[in-house]
Amino acid sequence: MNDIDFSPACRVCLIGTQPITDHAKALDNVAATAPAIPSWVQLPALGEYMIPQFSHGLPGIVITPEKVYVDAKSPGFEDALLAFYQEYLEVAGLESVPDASRFALAPEIAPGFFEFEKRLESGDLAPIAVKGQVTGPFTLAVSVTDQDGRAIFYDERLGDCAAKLIALQTRWQVEKLAAFGLPVIIFLDEPGLSGFGSSALISISRQAALSCLAEPIAAVHEIGEYCGIHVCGNTDWSLVLESGIDIVNFDAFNFFEPFAAYGDSIRTFMKKGGIIAWGIVPTADKNDIRNATVDSLYSHWESCLQKIAELGLERSLILENSLITPACGLGSLDYESAMKVLGLTKSLSERIRRENNIA
Repeated sequence: MNDIDFSPACRVCLIGTQPITDHAKALDNVAATAPAIPSWVQLPALGEYMIPQFSHGLPGIVITPEKVYVDAKSPGFEDALLAFYQEYLEVAGLESVPDASRFALAPEIAPGFFEFEKRLESGDLAPIAVKGQVTGPFTLAVSVTDQDGRAIFYDERLGDCAAKLIALQTRWQVEKLAAFGLPVIIFLDEPGLSGFGSSALISISRQAALSCLAEPIAAVHEIGEYCGIHVCGNTDWSLVLESGIDIVNFDAFNFFEPFAAYGDSIRTFMKKGGIIAWGIVPTADKNDIRNATVDSLYSHWESCLQKIAELGLERSLILENSLITPACGLGSLDYESAMKVLGLTKSLSERIRRENNIA
């Protein structure tokens, strides 16, 4: 875990997606909602889905509109696997990840990242930190299958490739964003961890999951920046909190009680300087979004804060080391609901900071 050299202090941080087709407009929404910690945007309506976007570069990868899989039985697979490891070893030893390598994002794959770079270069933003995101290695490895439909996590070679691919993709992104001279936050988006321990993933050990997460976390820390994990469902929170990350982002609207049950891990995490990113604004249910108000969300957040303080943590520490976020990305919502979520997130952050005299 890194020492955080900026103050989150209940400011807004956003998750990656929006339900529109215009990257400039998406960044306008980011600038209006999260000016202190802006981030790049993925637009699923343009086909920018989290698994295809970050699986480019895997050996034997086949990406179609229907599915993403690795054909490990293709005639050229062994050569492709060897080429992957050769390039990995070469790039890992370089001072920076080359733009021409398989580990760099490309404009046609992730246009939102490059639009974000342009916006930062323009000087229109005045942030205290910048945020990026990658698909987490666990989620990638349990979502991409081989030609027979088996998750590549269970193939020792391919699972290792997934972790190494995400580690260097993460490093490339951190290096690009660090060029702007601000603290960089990278979230590993890990919806797959909500299935950890379930019958579908029961054979995956805790140590195997931690080992998968370790490489990209280390890649961020080696550059001196900050790594978060976003899980929009419930999971074994002790695994997340004890993984070495700096920020844990969870759905506090729907899953606060299961999260709070890991009191010892939360207390240790926060006393070491860890940050809680409260996904307090609902995104999963349109009725919840429709009924939510700043007052109702503030009351819920205040109740959650008090329960975390009862673990033996100073209220001031929690306030200083908190971010306010939507519960998840907005890409699957209708436009009206998404805009309401953004507005609620901004207004809630402002209310929390005002009520607690945070300058």
